[in-house]
Amino acid sequence: MYRKSLILATTLLLLSFSAFTMADDAAKAPLIAATTQTASVTATAQPAVPPVPINAGDTAWVLVSAALVMLMTPGLAFFYGGLVRKKNMLSILMQCMAALAVVSVQWVLFGYSLAFHPGNGFWGGFGWFGLKGVGFEPYADYAGTIPHQAFMIFQAMFAIITPALIIGAFAERMKFSSYLIFLVLWSTFIYDPIAHWVWGVGGFLKNMGALDFAGGTVVHINAGIAALVSALVLGKRKGLSSPIPPHNLPFAVLGAALLWFGWFGFNAGSALAANGLAVSAFVATNTAAAMAALTWAVLDWMTVGKPTMLGVITGAVAGLVAITPAAGFVDVFGALGIGILVSLVCYFMVAFVKSKLGYDDSLDAFGVHGIGGIVGAIATGLFATTAVNSTGANGLFYGNPKQLLIQAIAVGCTLAYTLVGSFVLFKLVDLVFGLRAKEKDEVIGLDLSQHHESAYTLIE
Repeated sequence: MYRKSLILATTLLLLSFSAFTMADDAAKAPLIAATTQTASVTATAQPAVPPVPINAGDTAWVLVSAALVMLMTPGLAFFYGGLVRKKNMLSILMQCMAALAVVSVQWVLFGYSLAFHPGNGFWGGFGWFGLKGVGFEPYADYAGTIPHQAFMIFQAMFAIITPALIIGAFAERMKFSSYLIFLVLWSTFIYDPIAHWVWGVGGFLKNMGALDFAGGTVVHINAGIAALVSALVLGKRKGLSSPIPPHNLPFAVLGAALLWFGWFGFNAGSALAANGLAVSAFVATNTAAAMAALTWAVLDWMTVGKPTMLGVITGAVAGLVAITPAAGFVDVFGALGIGILVSLVCYFMVAFVKSKLGYDDSLDAFGVHGIGGIVGAIATGLFATTAVNSTGANGLFYGNPKQLLIQAIAVGCTLAYTLVGSFVLFKLVDLVFGLRAKEKDEVIGLDLSQHHESAYTLIE
């Protein structure tokens, strides 16, 4: 009875929201018509405004960057896949590729509109539904030298990989059908609003002056907090009596290398032009990743007696996460500082806090992406300098303590909304469809039980 009531209430809520949207569009129609008539009269009296020129170099760089970011999702699949047990390798690949397919469709239908159409501070609405009005001319509020659709498809790749990051926390135990439903709901009601808050015209965190160059808040804090929620809601994996070693560390290394490679598009591409800022972001990205990898190796050496390959790639990813919000605002010394700081904090979370608190964040999605994103967002408020990006702001170390406060507010708002919203969505999907795979399916492995396939043909 309770479940039926919940379904009915959810359906009514969505119908009410749709009716409100259509009514709002209808109310605007006469005004739009009047404006169009006025514009046509004015057009006869004034010469046409010449089209905004498109810069071929900028467009090419953004399209290449979009392809680089797209490659990060298969890279993530190999990174995560190598870390799980071999009976679940294929399920990780499938979940990541499903995100690539499902969110791509959601994005062009209404996700981009919700995130980037000029809005009232929460989200953008449906004004660009089905990419209506998103054409080949530049949209100056986002990128003035590339086609609007180039900006749209670049941002699509961010929307795709963000929910895929959450997989690292619930790996090896979530039903694929429930994952697909959660994927659509989370992208629509969590990712799209937060992307609008931080990057969209009218977003309240953007208007407040929060700095997030390439997605430390929108992508990593967002996904990392949702990952923690998923680990708590689903509980621990079956048969987890001790840490599970990677079944294929070379696959994980390959995935990490693809992530590092793709991250140049993620961060340097966020300059949205082939210019000096893109170069600065590229250098900062590589520097922070390298420094974080070295720091993690030293920490391993000090605590377990030897540097580990797993530690190096984990540190590199943590560095890439933390530099993401700061890449276009900090110099090389800021990148070095962020690389050291994030490895220290994330190592402590992964090696000590997780085992102490007992939650099963399977592949440290929260410990690396959530915590790393928080470190990066706060560190942006420390190391940012207008000497690198005149459109940004100075941080605390350059005489502007207010920026640190703004960054903390952005982190707090994102954390709170994602924490509550993700919990509600997980519980909703669990109540209606059930989140967790059956115990026998977990024992067999999700490759066979969910997909009737196997990653390997080896005989046990």
